[in-house]
Amino acid sequence: MNKLLSLLAITGCLYLSSAAQSIKTPAPSTPQFVRQDFGLSSIELSYSRPGVKGRKIFGDLVPYGKVWRTGANQATTLNFGDDVTIGGVKIPAGKYGLLTIPGANEWTFIITHQLDVTNPAAYKQDQDVVRLTAQPFQLPFSIETFTIVFGNVSPTSCDLQLLWDNVAVSFPIKTDIDTKIMAQIDNTLNKDSRPYYTAAFYYLENGKDLNKALEWFDKAIAQDPTAFFVVYQKARCQAKLGKKQEAIATARKSIELAQKANNADYVALNEKLIASLQ
Repeated sequence: MNKLLSLLAITGCLYLSSAAQSIKTPAPSTPQFVRQDFGLSSIELSYSRPGVKGRKIFGDLVPYGKVWRTGANQATTLNFGDDVTIGGVKIPAGKYGLLTIPGANEWTFIITHQLDVTNPAAYKQDQDVVRLTAQPFQLPFSIETFTIVFGNVSPTSCDLQLLWDNVAVSFPIKTDIDTKIMAQIDNTLNKDSRPYYTAAFYYLENGKDLNKALEWFDKAIAQDPTAFFVVYQKARCQAKLGKKQEAIATARKSIELAQKANNADYVALNEKLIASLQ
Protein backbone atom coordinates (compact mmCIF):
# COMPACT_ATOMS: atom_id res chain seq x y z
CA MET A 1 0.00 0.00 0.00
CA ASN A 2 2.81 2.39 0.91
CA LYS A 3 4.50 1.61 -2.40
CA LEU A 4 1.28 2.41 -4.24
CA LEU A 5 0.91 5.76 -2.44
CA SER A 6 4.51 6.64 -3.22
CA LEU A 7 3.99 5.79 -6.87
CA LEU A 8 0.86 7.96 -7.02
CA ALA A 9 2.71 10.84 -5.33
CA ILE A 10 5.58 10.62 -7.79
CA THR A 11 3.15 10.46 -10.72
CA GLY A 12 1.32 13.52 -9.40
CA CYS A 13 4.53 15.52 -9.03
CA LEU A 14 5.60 14.63 -12.54
CA TYR A 15 2.19 15.74 -13.86
CA LEU A 16 2.29 19.04 -12.00
CA SER A 17 5.86 19.69 -13.16
CA SER A 18 4.87 18.98 -16.77
CA ALA A 19 1.80 21.21 -16.51
CA ALA A 20 3.80 24.05 -14.97
CA GLN A 21 6.32 23.93 -17.81
CA SER A 22 3.52 24.33 -20.38
CA ILE A 23 1.97 27.43 -18.78
CA LYS A 24 3.08 30.81 -20.08
CA THR A 25 1.92 34.03 -18.43
CA PRO A 26 2.65 37.71 -19.26
CA ALA A 27 5.54 39.40 -17.48
CA PRO A 28 4.30 41.76 -14.72
CA SER A 29 6.45 44.52 -16.23
CA THR A 30 6.55 43.93 -19.96
CA PRO A 31 9.86 44.49 -21.76
CA GLN A 32 9.99 46.85 -24.72
CA PHE A 33 12.55 47.37 -27.48
CA VAL A 34 12.52 50.70 -29.33
CA ARG A 35 14.52 51.53 -32.44
CA GLN A 36 14.63 55.19 -33.44
CA ASP A 37 16.30 56.25 -36.70
CA PHE A 38 18.60 59.12 -35.77
CA GLY A 39 21.32 60.98 -37.65
CA LEU A 40 22.80 58.56 -40.15
CA SER A 41 22.02 55.43 -38.09
CA SER A 42 19.74 54.74 -35.10
CA ILE A 43 19.38 54.53 -31.33
CA GLU A 44 18.13 51.27 -29.81
CA LEU A 45 16.49 51.32 -26.38
CA SER A 46 15.71 48.27 -24.22
CA TYR A 47 13.78 48.53 -20.93
CA SER A 48 10.91 47.07 -18.90
CA ARG A 49 7.61 48.84 -18.15
CA PRO A 50 6.13 48.64 -14.66
CA GLY A 51 2.64 49.96 -13.93
CA VAL A 52 1.36 52.35 -11.28
CA LYS A 53 -1.24 49.84 -10.04
CA GLY A 54 -2.62 52.26 -7.46
CA ARG A 55 0.75 52.82 -5.79
CA LYS A 56 2.57 56.04 -4.93
CA ILE A 57 5.49 56.04 -7.35
CA PHE A 58 8.11 58.76 -6.97
CA GLY A 59 9.30 59.37 -3.45
CA ASP A 60 7.96 55.98 -2.36
CA LEU A 61 8.13 52.96 -4.70
CA VAL A 62 10.95 54.79 -6.51
CA PRO A 63 12.81 56.62 -3.70
CA TYR A 64 14.21 60.10 -4.16
CA GLY A 65 17.98 60.47 -4.09
CA LYS A 66 18.81 56.86 -4.92
CA VAL A 67 20.00 55.20 -8.12
CA TRP A 68 17.11 53.66 -10.07
CA ARG A 69 17.48 51.16 -12.90
CA THR A 70 14.88 53.28 -14.73
CA GLY A 71 12.36 50.55 -15.34
CA ALA A 72 11.84 47.08 -13.89
CA ASN A 73 13.31 43.58 -14.08
CA GLN A 74 16.16 44.06 -16.56
CA ALA A 75 18.75 46.81 -16.83
CA THR A 76 17.83 49.66 -19.16
CA THR A 77 20.23 50.09 -22.08
CA LEU A 78 20.85 52.42 -25.02
CA ASN A 79 22.75 51.41 -28.14
CA PHE A 80 23.99 54.34 -30.25
CA GLY A 81 24.72 53.57 -33.91
CA ASP A 82 26.78 56.77 -34.26
CA ASP A 83 28.75 58.97 -31.92
CA VAL A 84 26.44 61.23 -29.92
CA THR A 85 26.79 64.12 -27.51
CA ILE A 86 24.97 64.13 -24.17
CA GLY A 87 25.49 66.77 -21.51
CA GLY A 88 28.34 68.25 -23.52
CA VAL A 89 30.24 64.94 -23.55
CA LYS A 90 30.94 63.14 -26.83
CA ILE A 91 30.01 59.47 -26.48
CA PRO A 92 31.39 56.93 -28.99
CA ALA A 93 28.96 54.66 -30.79
CA GLY A 94 28.14 51.59 -28.72
CA LYS A 95 25.94 50.14 -25.99
CA TYR A 96 25.52 51.80 -22.60
CA GLY A 97 23.39 51.53 -19.48
CA LEU A 98 20.84 54.21 -18.56
CA LEU A 99 20.30 54.98 -14.86
CA THR A 100 18.57 57.81 -13.05
CA ILE A 101 18.47 59.38 -9.61
CA PRO A 102 14.96 60.83 -9.27
CA GLY A 103 14.29 63.88 -7.12
CA ALA A 104 11.29 66.01 -6.29
CA ASN A 105 12.78 69.04 -8.06
CA GLU A 106 15.74 67.62 -10.00
CA TRP A 107 16.66 64.34 -11.65
CA THR A 108 20.11 63.06 -12.49
CA PHE A 109 20.56 61.00 -15.65
CA ILE A 110 23.54 58.66 -15.81
CA ILE A 111 24.99 57.08 -18.94
CA THR A 112 27.21 54.23 -17.74
CA HIS A 113 29.43 51.53 -19.15
CA GLN A 114 27.57 49.08 -16.88
CA LEU A 115 24.94 47.04 -18.72
CA ASP A 116 23.69 44.94 -15.81
CA VAL A 117 22.60 47.31 -13.03
CA THR A 118 19.29 46.04 -11.68
CA ASN A 119 19.72 47.28 -8.11
CA PRO A 120 21.54 50.26 -6.54
CA ALA A 121 24.15 48.04 -4.86
CA ALA A 122 25.52 46.97 -8.28
CA TYR A 123 26.09 50.57 -9.44
CA LYS A 124 29.71 51.75 -9.73
CA GLN A 125 30.14 55.49 -10.17
CA ASP A 126 33.62 55.07 -11.69
CA GLN A 127 31.88 53.50 -14.69
CA ASP A 128 29.96 56.71 -15.46
CA VAL A 129 30.31 58.07 -18.99
CA VAL A 130 28.36 61.24 -18.27
CA ARG A 131 25.96 62.65 -15.69
CA LEU A 132 23.48 65.45 -16.35
CA THR A 133 20.56 66.95 -14.48
CA ALA A 134 17.06 67.82 -15.67
CA GLN A 135 13.98 69.41 -14.17
CA PRO A 136 10.89 67.20 -13.94
CA PHE A 137 7.43 68.62 -14.51
CA GLN A 138 3.99 67.54 -13.45
CA LEU A 139 1.59 66.16 -16.04
CA PRO A 140 -2.10 67.14 -15.86
CA PHE A 141 -2.95 63.44 -16.08
CA SER A 142 -1.51 60.12 -14.96
CA ILE A 143 0.30 57.60 -17.19
CA GLU A 144 -0.29 54.08 -15.89
CA THR A 145 2.59 52.31 -17.65
CA PHE A 146 6.18 53.55 -17.43
CA THR A 147 7.11 54.88 -20.86
CA ILE A 148 10.33 56.02 -22.52
CA VAL A 149 10.02 57.68 -25.93
CA PHE A 150 12.13 59.69 -28.34
CA GLY A 151 10.60 63.11 -28.96
CA ASN A 152 11.39 66.29 -30.90
CA VAL A 153 13.37 64.20 -33.40
CA SER A 154 15.36 66.11 -36.02
CA PRO A 155 18.32 65.02 -38.16
CA THR A 156 20.79 66.18 -35.49
CA SER A 157 18.96 66.06 -32.15
CA CYS A 158 16.23 64.32 -30.17
CA ASP A 159 14.95 64.17 -26.61
CA LEU A 160 14.81 61.00 -24.54
CA GLN A 161 11.58 61.43 -22.57
CA LEU A 162 10.54 59.48 -19.46
CA LEU A 163 6.88 59.51 -18.46
CA TRP A 164 5.25 57.73 -15.53
CA ASP A 165 2.43 58.46 -13.16
CA ASN A 166 2.10 62.26 -13.37
CA VAL A 167 5.81 63.02 -13.91
CA ALA A 168 7.72 63.74 -17.12
CA VAL A 169 11.44 64.40 -17.47
CA SER A 170 13.80 64.38 -20.44
CA PHE A 171 17.29 65.13 -21.73
CA PRO A 172 18.63 65.99 -25.21
CA ILE A 173 20.82 63.80 -27.42
CA LYS A 174 22.77 65.37 -30.27
CA THR A 175 24.80 64.03 -33.18
CA ASP A 176 27.00 65.55 -35.87
CA ILE A 177 25.94 64.52 -39.35
CA ASP A 178 27.22 67.53 -41.27
CA THR A 179 30.89 66.54 -40.99
CA LYS A 180 30.14 63.02 -42.21
CA ILE A 181 27.90 64.12 -45.06
CA MET A 182 30.38 66.74 -46.23
CA ALA A 183 33.11 64.07 -46.21
CA GLN A 184 30.84 61.78 -48.27
CA ILE A 185 30.18 64.57 -50.76
CA ASP A 186 33.88 65.39 -51.08
CA ASN A 187 34.68 61.70 -51.54
CA THR A 188 31.94 60.65 -53.94
CA LEU A 189 32.12 63.70 -56.21
CA ASN A 190 35.70 62.82 -57.02
CA LYS A 191 34.63 59.45 -58.39
CA ASP A 192 33.11 58.47 -61.74
CA SER A 193 29.62 57.94 -60.33
CA ARG A 194 28.80 61.40 -59.07
CA PRO A 195 25.60 62.05 -57.08
CA TYR A 196 25.30 65.69 -58.03
CA TYR A 197 21.61 65.89 -57.16
CA THR A 198 22.04 64.55 -53.61
CA ALA A 199 24.93 66.93 -52.93
CA ALA A 200 23.12 69.91 -54.43
CA PHE A 201 19.93 69.19 -52.50
CA TYR A 202 21.87 68.94 -49.22
CA TYR A 203 23.53 72.29 -49.91
CA LEU A 204 20.15 73.84 -50.76
CA GLU A 205 18.40 72.53 -47.64
CA ASN A 206 21.20 73.38 -45.23
CA GLY A 207 22.10 76.95 -46.24
CA LYS A 208 25.45 76.18 -47.83
CA ASP A 209 26.98 77.60 -51.02
CA LEU A 210 23.94 78.03 -53.31
CA ASN A 211 26.05 78.87 -56.34
CA LYS A 212 27.84 75.56 -55.96
CA ALA A 213 24.45 73.87 -55.49
CA LEU A 214 23.20 75.47 -58.72
CA GLU A 215 26.28 74.21 -60.54
CA TRP A 216 25.60 70.67 -59.29
CA PHE A 217 21.89 70.87 -60.19
CA ASP A 218 22.92 71.68 -63.77
CA LYS A 219 25.24 68.69 -63.81
CA ALA A 220 22.51 66.46 -62.38
CA ILE A 221 20.11 67.66 -65.10
CA ALA A 222 22.76 66.90 -67.72
CA GLN A 223 22.86 63.35 -66.34
CA ASP A 224 19.06 63.01 -66.76
CA PRO A 225 17.34 65.84 -68.68
CA THR A 226 13.87 64.35 -67.97
CA ALA A 227 14.23 64.51 -64.17
CA PHE A 228 11.48 67.04 -63.45
CA PHE A 229 12.12 66.89 -59.68
CA VAL A 230 15.75 67.93 -60.19
CA VAL A 231 14.65 70.81 -62.41
CA TYR A 232 12.18 71.89 -59.70
CA GLN A 233 14.91 71.97 -57.05
CA LYS A 234 17.09 74.00 -59.42
CA ALA A 235 14.24 76.51 -59.68
CA ARG A 236 14.06 76.68 -55.87
CA CYS A 237 17.80 77.28 -55.74
CA GLN A 238 17.56 80.08 -58.31
CA ALA A 239 14.72 81.62 -56.29
CA LYS A 240 16.82 81.59 -53.12
CA LEU A 241 19.62 83.29 -55.03
CA GLY A 242 17.20 86.06 -56.04
CA LYS A 243 17.17 85.01 -59.69
CA LYS A 244 13.40 85.24 -60.01
CA GLN A 245 13.02 85.25 -63.78
CA GLU A 246 15.43 82.36 -64.20
CA ALA A 247 13.58 80.48 -61.45
CA ILE A 248 10.21 81.02 -63.17
CA ALA A 249 11.59 79.80 -66.50
CA THR A 250 13.11 76.72 -64.84
CA ALA A 251 9.87 75.98 -62.97
CA ARG A 252 7.92 76.13 -66.22
CA LYS A 253 10.37 73.65 -67.73
CA SER A 254 9.81 71.38 -64.71
CA ILE A 255 6.02 71.64 -65.25
CA GLU A 256 6.44 70.57 -68.84
CA LEU A 257 8.53 67.55 -67.84
CA ALA A 258 6.20 66.65 -64.95
CA GLN A 259 3.17 66.74 -67.26
CA LYS A 260 4.88 64.33 -69.62
CA ALA A 261 5.54 62.05 -66.67
CA ASN A 262 1.92 62.41 -65.44
CA ASN A 263 3.11 63.73 -62.09
CA ALA A 264 0.48 66.20 -60.85
CA ASP A 265 2.25 66.76 -57.53
CA TYR A 266 5.25 68.40 -59.14
CA VAL A 267 3.05 70.40 -61.48
CA ALA A 268 1.37 71.85 -58.38
CA LEU A 269 4.69 72.46 -56.60
CA ASN A 270 6.07 74.38 -59.56
CA GLU A 271 2.90 76.42 -59.97
CA LYS A 272 3.05 77.38 -56.31
CA LEU A 273 6.72 78.38 -56.68
CA ILE A 274 5.94 80.53 -59.72
CA ALA A 275 3.05 82.23 -57.91
CA SER A 276 5.35 83.10 -55.00
CA LEU A 277 7.81 84.80 -57.37
CA GLN A 278 5.31 86.97 -59.26
